[in-house]
Amino acid sequence: MTPPDRLRHLSSARRRLLDAAAWTGRAYRNRWTRRIRVAAAIAVIGIGGVVIGTMLFAHANFAVGPFRAEMSISPSIQGGTEVDIPPLGSLHLDSHDGPIHLKVNLGSLDQSRTEALIDDPAAISSAGEHAVDDVRAGVVRLGIRTLGIAVLSALLLSALVFRNIRRVAAAGVTALVVTLGSLGLAAVTLRPGSIAEPRYEGLLVNAPAVVGDARRIADNYGKYADQLQQIVSNVSRLYTTVSSLPVYEPAGNTTRILHISDLHLNPSSWGLIRTVVQTFDIDAVVDTGDMVDWGSAAETSYVSSIRSVGVPYIYVRGNHDSGIIQSAVGREKNAIVLDNKITTIDGLTIAGIGDPEFTPDKTTAPAKVNADDPGSSPLVAAGDRLAQTIRASGKPVDIAMVHDPAMAGPLSGVVPLVLAGHLHHREVSLLPAPAPEPSASDVPASPAPSPSVAADGARDPMTTRLMVEGSTGGAGLRGLEKEKPTPLTLSVLYFDEKHQLKAYDDIQLGGTGESNVTMQRNVIGADAEQVTPTSASPS
Repeated sequence: MTPPDRLRHLSSARRRLLDAAAWTGRAYRNRWTRRIRVAAAIAVIGIGGVVIGTMLFAHANFAVGPFRAEMSISPSIQGGTEVDIPPLGSLHLDSHDGPIHLKVNLGSLDQSRTEALIDDPAAISSAGEHAVDDVRAGVVRLGIRTLGIAVLSALLLSALVFRNIRRVAAAGVTALVVTLGSLGLAAVTLRPGSIAEPRYEGLLVNAPAVVGDARRIADNYGKYADQLQQIVSNVSRLYTTVSSLPVYEPAGNTTRILHISDLHLNPSSWGLIRTVVQTFDIDAVVDTGDMVDWGSAAETSYVSSIRSVGVPYIYVRGNHDSGIIQSAVGREKNAIVLDNKITTIDGLTIAGIGDPEFTPDKTTAPAKVNADDPGSSPLVAAGDRLAQTIRASGKPVDIAMVHDPAMAGPLSGVVPLVLAGHLHHREVSLLPAPAPEPSASDVPASPAPSPSVAADGARDPMTTRLMVEGSTGGAGLRGLEKEKPTPLTLSVLYFDEKHQLKAYDDIQLGGTGESNVTMQRNVIGADAEQVTPTSASPS
């Protein structure tokens, strides 16, 4: 390219750049573009004022029981409520949807109110009765305060930025709409029943006293006032009792069963089990197998810790447990081995059968369930044998124990609850309904007592819940093979006087080497309970 050509090319490029700059300048100075920029700036400043004001000043103090509680609101995507009770822990409630999160701190005691509670024990109940009104009034006051602070913060921030009365007013209106919308969304999505199923974080020994009586919550989970009164009363007793922490006192006819599984030789599991047995006043422990890793005679010494639990210990064999291990368990005085047998503990009738497969070595693959012929599986066959034993007993069975969930299919409609393990993670599901029963002429002489018969003669099959426990031993040494250790899990089951499961507490400790503890209250029939209907037998 010759020099004149290069000059012409550069001149043409320069003209294009100048034209583009001129067009951009005209667009930037356009009236509508300018209005959009101003509106966007007003919205950003208004919302920014809401966030800043809410985070810094949206809190208020009010009295609940003996506490001088501090309530605050903060921006949040998930919403919900957190109740801090230092040093006991905290309760987390899925009370509403975002974009605001409510936090209540009960860490400050009002000296005069506390002294009144100590002098007059009846005042504890009175404090609980007024707790709902106290909290409602506190929430209303905080909502009004938050609205005022948000608008004021937006006005001040916009005044510093714009110095224009109309834009400042627009930012204030934006803050008003955003704050009212957020508070309105929280009010519309309010779930009072969430207080029936709090998630507790803190020390395990304090969990029952803070969360409360599962039996009472299970029977009244929809009554917000009753639950709040119970929690306030429980916490009040904790703070006003000088000598010791209060004793966990559930209803006298409540039976508490501790479900454990897959200990896998973890020695720390026994200390955890003993703590839960004592703290939750457990009536019996049920173990759904895999107590050891290899089933060798050298591992039988691990079984001797069963006696330290101090309550009846019901056990079924897992695929890592040999006959030697099962016999060693049976020699413990407080242990009951169920291998196609039935026993009764504290009024609850429990049936169980051991895993028919012995596969301690990972290289030994267990038999798989054939979808075309499930009866050919030894696991399904074992479940069917237990179902036949239950039917032949002629009496209702409340709980069936198996190790592998694949054994649970034949028990559908035979028992209301099946407990299992093996998977090293929790699962709760409803087993598919059993096939229709044969006609009256084909019914055996001793039919299963569980299905009810309606007035028209039709049978109403029993719904069977399958609860698979995680690993109470954190999967043993296998739990350390992953990047994050397998957590230690166990569950407390609460049964009423009719032997019906009313609620259960899922307890989880961080894996070996970790110390965080969580407890989730689950109420049977509540919306928040995670239950998955299954269309096929577990595999």
